Amino acid sequence: MSFIRRLGVTAVAMAALAGPAMAEDITIGVRSEPSSMDPYYHNLGPNNAIIGHVFARLVDFDPNQQLVPSIAESYKALDDTTWEFKLRPGLKFHDGSDLTVDDVIYSFERADGYTGGNSSFRIYTKGKTLKKVDDLTLHISTEEPYPLMPNDLTTVMIMSSEAKGTGSADTNKGIEASDFNDGTATIGSGPYKFVEWKKGDRIVMEKYDGYVGPFDQTWDKVTFRFIPSEPARVAALLAGDVDMIDNVPTSDIATLEKNKDVSLSDGVSNRVIYLHLDQFREKSPFVTDKEGNPLDKNPLLDPRVRKAISMMINRPAIVERVMEGVALPAGQLLPDGFFGRSPNLKPEKYDVAGAKKLLAEAGYPDGFGLTIHGPNDRYINDAKICEAIGQLLSAAGIPTKVVTMPKNVFFSRASKGADGEPEFSFVLVGWGSGTGEASSPLKSLLATHDPSKGWGASNRGRHSDPKVDALIGQALATVDDEKRGKLLAEATDIAIGQNQGIIPLHYQVNTWGTRKGLTYRARTDERTLAYDLVKAN
Repeated sequence: MSFIRRLGVTAVAMAALAGPAMAEDITIGVRSEPSSMDPYYHNLGPNNAIIGHVFARLVDFDPNQQLVPSIAESYKALDDTTWEFKLRPGLKFHDGSDLTVDDVIYSFERADGYTGGNSSFRIYTKGKTLKKVDDLTLHISTEEPYPLMPNDLTTVMIMSSEAKGTGSADTNKGIEASDFNDGTATIGSGPYKFVEWKKGDRIVMEKYDGYVGPFDQTWDKVTFRFIPSEPARVAALLAGDVDMIDNVPTSDIATLEKNKDVSLSDGVSNRVIYLHLDQFREKSPFVTDKEGNPLDKNPLLDPRVRKAISMMINRPAIVERVMEGVALPAGQLLPDGFFGRSPNLKPEKYDVAGAKKLLAEAGYPDGFGLTIHGPNDRYINDAKICEAIGQLLSAAGIPTKVVTMPKNVFFSRASKGADGEPEFSFVLVGWGSGTGEASSPLKSLLATHDPSKGWGASNRGRHSDPKVDALIGQALATVDDEKRGKLLAEATDIAIGQNQGIIPLHYQVNTWGTRKGLTYRARTDERTLAYDLVKAN
């Protein structure tokens, strides 16, 4: 069955979903284990998905990233710079304490001031002033009009201000990540309560009977089993050891489609897989001459070199051979259908001759040496993609070594090395828009790195262009949707089309597999959530 046909089948299945199923236990096999249960430790997909079962947000997304009220039962703009959020009355944390505006303010302050993690949430907290009106009424103000306020509030999870920890009073408000990992501070108001985390094995949660919010509580107990091995994950589903798996290997999709005891759900995500390149160091640690000797000048500083590397990558071949046809070539930050895309940018054409001409113009007619670093357990076929890029660049005259490693090691080193700057020169990473539109990746990946503003939090290549920054800032203060979309598109045109600040490769298509009788509501944000696993009609 073709990919497009499978999407149609999934849509029909979703339309025919039954109502809430009888409560029972469920086990979900997932590829990636979170790095922490602290909701602000790392703005990373696996963390945000699993932790979001325990800690609710003011506003959340449905499977298609449409806004739904969560802790806030309503919200509205009072004027150009002030938003009002009304909390649901009677909300309780899992320990029975009341959830009030004080907890929301505390959570934002802790997220904003968090130290020690990777890829922070500051892009969503900076520039916002929170004011308590009463226990259930919150005003959030900004210096300029900010129409994306509800979207931003889908990112920060709310914890109890009364949670206790073992940290010092001046470090993350006295609570360490370990306090969340062992359950001491893991007190949220989400649909499920934290039970235990056996690292390397499982996280267990149980239904919270006092939950009030937009999501189903079909299951009494949810167990997330960590199965990084792709064959083992598929085998666990086929053996009945788990009820669902995420990240179905692309190589197994055709076989599983023929299995009457398995149901597949899939959809295009908002995640772009892309390459960051060192654009801030005169001497870059993993850029050499073709014999492996250090270079006095970093060629990646030249946009012509970055463009040439992009032209050396055969995206259709990677999609077809590495991704088994289950991906879409990318030319910008978001696929068709998302807000703020540029109408001008298409996937780069594979053109080795043109790339070599650009290299010669930039002063590197004989090429140079590179090392590509990437994770081997975070994105679909991530290590294989790195290998493919290494082979393509090497064949085109840039001999490229390939180094992959577990995501927890990779992200720490890629985000900040010993000197506080990213350690690597050339990395494969991915980004899914947490807000469902283009400002999220623009602010985090391509805006000038500025911790005081929260911009560039995941800008591991340190791309910087004042014109791009100005356009992003203008877009974020523009209420008119059409004008804001054009500004975001223009910023994307400059950052990627002119500067080649990152090299987009492809958009992920995600596939979930369930046992017969269940179906999963495929999500554009890629999250694997217990409340989107339901009984089929």
